[in-house]
Amino acid sequence: MSLVALGVNHNTASIELREKISFSPDQMIEALQQLKRLNLGSEAVIVSTCNRTELYCHKNQAQQMVDWLINFHQVDRELLEKSLYLHHGVAAVNHLMRVSCGLDSLVLGEPQILGQIKQAYSTAKSAGSISVTLDKLFQRTFSVAKKVRTDTNIGANAVSVAFAAVSLAKQIFADLNDTNVLLIGAGETVELVAKHLIEAGVSNITVANRTLARGEQMAQQIGAKAITLAQIPEHLASADVVISSTASTLPILGKGLVETAVSSRRHQPLLLIDIAVPRDIESQVAELDDVYLYTVDDLQDIVQQNMASRRAAADEAELITKAQAEDFVAWFRALDSVDYIKDYRQASFASKDELLEKALQKIAQGNDPQKVLIEMANKLTNKLIHHPTRAMSSASHAGDNEKLNIISNALGLGDNT
Repeated sequence: MSLVALGVNHNTASIELREKISFSPDQMIEALQQLKRLNLGSEAVIVSTCNRTELYCHKNQAQQMVDWLINFHQVDRELLEKSLYLHHGVAAVNHLMRVSCGLDSLVLGEPQILGQIKQAYSTAKSAGSISVTLDKLFQRTFSVAKKVRTDTNIGANAVSVAFAAVSLAKQIFADLNDTNVLLIGAGETVELVAKHLIEAGVSNITVANRTLARGEQMAQQIGAKAITLAQIPEHLASADVVISSTASTLPILGKGLVETAVSSRRHQPLLLIDIAVPRDIESQVAELDDVYLYTVDDLQDIVQQNMASRRAAADEAELITKAQAEDFVAWFRALDSVDYIKDYRQASFASKDELLEKALQKIAQGNDPQKVLIEMANKLTNKLIHHPTRAMSSASHAGDNEKLNIISNALGLGDNT
């Protein structure tokens, strides 16, 4: 099978090299059309994310692909070649399926890569660089990714502290839609927490930050409201969930402040998740009734347990992708056999039609029909057995009994070796 997958990822290349050979959305169409114009392949798809750049081509030469990639991005050949991986045939199919299922991701089982590969496929369709083979391959890959998500627990558990925090909130509150969430801090971790909260249906979020301008900037992005750290005492009692991650060297929330807030909440539970190091919330807060306090260590334990669960699920997923890759290649080879059968039948019927036409002409000219039919039968037989006879003779002289046996069986002669 003439399919090639070539590229680099977070395991083989530095971020500096990955940045150099990434394709921006503005470059993608032109890059795909260049591949087509240069006849590097009848079909091509480019997958380019922050963690990988990969070329998938049908009917292609790997070295030509490398040369083109070097020229397109003007990168050092030695640096790129030592970071590249290359897969052919069933290995290329399996690689694409593993990538789509999150089995080759920095975070095992992450779901974002499937959407990125779907986008790469859609872009290739728009560029006209994809046809029957890669179209079938990517459609099968999407089905395999769906099967893996459905049949295994590869994506069922949180494997980031931010996601684990939101998952914990889901366990304590039956419906996050009705909760008020207070986020303390406006860094990357809190931004990721906010994203997961919104995906979980939370709509009432307040962002507290030391710098109001930064808090307002983040709040505007997620449809929240912003306050300063000094305003927390005014808002703490109305919060059901508090998630904090700042760079403060001193606690933001002390036991007294939380106790005051809880007393005015009339025993409604308050979930506090502290994912800061050093801690933002005094450990004594955990002594209060109706308060659930979790630290980053608690979440790390959850993450480690979930990673172990994902690794077990990944073993199941590997078996699925391997079997599906082999099944796709078998289907592809069957297509080739269909073409061979079609060509063989067409050639045989063409020989029959040619000899029959000549025979009918001779009969029309007054020749003896019996002699004409015998002559036609002999010529047709000789024509049909010519190539099989040569193949059998060649295999016999070479002592290739296996090949001779295959030809004999194909001709209905059985095992004569």
